[in-house]
Amino acid sequence: MTTKSHRLRELIAGPRILVMPGVYDGFSARLTERMGFEAAMLSGAGLSESHLGQPDVGIMGLKENVDASHLIASCTELPLLADGDTGYGNAVNVHFTVRAFEDAGVAGVMIEDQVWPKRCGHMAGKEVIDAEEGVQKIRAAVDARRDPDFVIKARTDAAGPLGIEEAIRRANQYAEAGADLIFADALLNVKDMERVVKEVQAPMAVNMGFGIRKRPTTPLLSVRQLEEIGFAAVSVPRMLSAAALRGMLNAVAVFKESLETGEAVDRPDLAVSFDELNEIMGFEFIRDLESRYLTEEQLKVKYG
Repeated sequence: MTTKSHRLRELIAGPRILVMPGVYDGFSARLTERMGFEAAMLSGAGLSESHLGQPDVGIMGLKENVDASHLIASCTELPLLADGDTGYGNAVNVHFTVRAFEDAGVAGVMIEDQVWPKRCGHMAGKEVIDAEEGVQKIRAAVDARRDPDFVIKARTDAAGPLGIEEAIRRANQYAEAGADLIFADALLNVKDMERVVKEVQAPMAVNMGFGIRKRPTTPLLSVRQLEEIGFAAVSVPRMLSAAALRGMLNAVAVFKESLETGEAVDRPDLAVSFDELNEIMGFEFIRDLESRYLTEEQLKVKYG
């Protein structure tokens, strides 16, 4: 039987770039699967913002992250790559972090080299640990996995505070330590993006924004352009969470206006229908289970 980790590893090594939307709850995970994507990235920012109502600045802890990841992994067949932040401590903590995410049912985990408390990669004020400590964290992550297919993604945030040369140096060191996929975050131009793919001896991943370009960030390129550069995978971590928040803002604004006018409001263009919601959530599967396992009397009481 092919495991989710094995499927994710094959997709990363495949001939086409792997596109992974950032998911953060059951809605986004089921929708991503329904739309035909083959894998997804668990957005640490999305989890912190939606589950805790806090920005992505290291407030979410290991247990909160793992518990949320487990629930999301259990509602989808997609292989999920989790965001393990910095591993929540030193290399010893990374060992237990990797074990916890593996037990949660995800297909891999990303470990980064920021100083804890970390922050979103495009926020000002980032700091990174020494490269040697970063290497030891990746070594610990690789050694901790029990399933050899479990994917270890190493992220370096060195490009911002220390420059592209240091980011490339660290990326290669993390690859030598055994990372399966490398991510150099917050590259600010196409030239640097091309350099990391050419000079790092491992499959490279990249993040793309979607409608949130209020400050300088990685250039927005098409998936085809990223594939031509040579990236093995691309994640769009904030697309679904930002779009969901915009949808809620729009709906609440219309509803609030109706409170002032005193008129009932019905805006199907601003919300999915009840039937569509049930379809996305897999209610048909529940009905199938009922038909197979409930007694005739129970079904009669429920549905007549």
